[in-house]
Amino acid sequence: MSFAKVYSAQANLTKATIISIEVDLSKGLHSFSIVGLPDEAVKESRDRISAAIKNSGFTSPKSKNQKVVVSLAPADLKKEGPSFDVPMALAYLLSAQDIRFNPEKKLFLGELSLDGGLRPVSGVLPLTREAKSRGFEEIFVPTENAREAALISGITVYPSLNLKEIIEHINNKKTDDGQPRPKIIPQPPTEKPTKDETYDVDMSDVNGQEGAKRGMEIAAAGGHNLAMYGPPGTGKTMLARAFRHLLPTLSFEEMLEVSSIHSVAGTLAGDLIIHPPFRAPHHTSSYISIVGGGTFPKPGEITLAHRGVLFMDEFPEFDRKVIDALRQPLEERTVTIARARGTSTFPAHVILIVAMNPCPCGNYGIAGKECTCTANIVTRYQRKISGPIIDRIDIWTEVSAINHRALTERQSGGESTKEVQERIQKARDIQAKRFKGHSRGILTNSEMSARDLHTYIELDSYAKEILNTTSERLGLSGRAHHRMMKLAQTIADLGGMQKINKECILEALQYRPKRA
Repeated sequence: MSFAKVYSAQANLTKATIISIEVDLSKGLHSFSIVGLPDEAVKESRDRISAAIKNSGFTSPKSKNQKVVVSLAPADLKKEGPSFDVPMALAYLLSAQDIRFNPEKKLFLGELSLDGGLRPVSGVLPLTREAKSRGFEEIFVPTENAREAALISGITVYPSLNLKEIIEHINNKKTDDGQPRPKIIPQPPTEKPTKDETYDVDMSDVNGQEGAKRGMEIAAAGGHNLAMYGPPGTGKTMLARAFRHLLPTLSFEEMLEVSSIHSVAGTLAGDLIIHPPFRAPHHTSSYISIVGGGTFPKPGEITLAHRGVLFMDEFPEFDRKVIDALRQPLEERTVTIARARGTSTFPAHVILIVAMNPCPCGNYGIAGKECTCTANIVTRYQRKISGPIIDRIDIWTEVSAINHRALTERQSGGESTKEVQERIQKARDIQAKRFKGHSRGILTNSEMSARDLHTYIELDSYAKEILNTTSERLGLSGRAHHRMMKLAQTIADLGGMQKINKECILEALQYRPKRA
């Protein structure tokens, strides 16, 4: 009887922790205990491991009179999920001296089926990144996870079909006939996918709505939040889906960051996310599903939209608790969930796009339409959006009904998404140059703090006078005043101007909501 230690890892969004799996065997009545704050999925691995070991040609732990103690360290971190099955099985076989291998600089992941096969697990991308950073040279993963793991260069990825295959690769014991054991062929590096230039909705497909298109261009260029209001069926949802394609392609580090989040959440489709994510939760979603939470905090939709777009259609129909829960994430660009068991902070750097009707029936104030809502219903509907939320949305643009002839006749000459993208990219390049070397690593105008405004923004005398006078007249809050300055700077960047002039301020004023 002896002791063995094998390495695995556990993910928490983009962060990961290396887990040491220690097994100690001693004489006595049979028992198999797992310590180190395991959840039910980890505790149940005892039966999976015993069956997998037996069906891989070795003696099951249940067939021996021995006390098996498995320790998952660090002990104060809750261990979740079935990804520790493979390393626990290997650690047991190593401690029982059924196999011999050097576990150093090797990391193992995978869920075991009863016949010893490996099932895929979530979170492989951030786990592989952490393994490489901690000096591991090899990682063994289920075959279905191999392409995802191979996105990380500098570490050898071994795709594995079953436990027996891993044992034959690493075991230093000679076979009975003295023949060399078969080896697993390493997974070749996964190539970065190329950008897809086809769009489900192109800007040229949207007839009219030039004011809304301009607002979308400014929002994409500076990372500003956007609200679209107007009667039903005027194209608000279509515009929001076209907006996602205006954003620049993610950098490789951003791709890894976003893909890691979706890998852990189990929503990663393909090898790598190259476009900014677009999340559109239904208005019946709870506040926990939007911002995250739970007894053991999990990320919500705002985190799954990190580095992309969170689109909330029928915005006032969301529960008031959900709407107000957006305040802190929109300001801090993170979500902090505090529970008795601990505190978790999730990334939430998103552009919020909301769409809303003037009232529940959608006809309030619309010429030629009859509104069936009472005055109280209209007031209650509009007041669902509080002042602090209004302040956090930089651009309010109306999407009104358009001429029906324009819908039946194919319009020509409208700008395509690619043409608008080019202007947006030029504005983003200006901002990247402006904020190069910034202590917080900001990339867009919307991320500037109050101190940054004095450092990076310059208004001419006319623009300054108009801004101050209008802010006093409209009674704007300090936050709204600062956000208008950021918005004006983005307008100036799109126009290639060095300073904010009065035209920039006047255009920014047009995007203020009717009630501030």
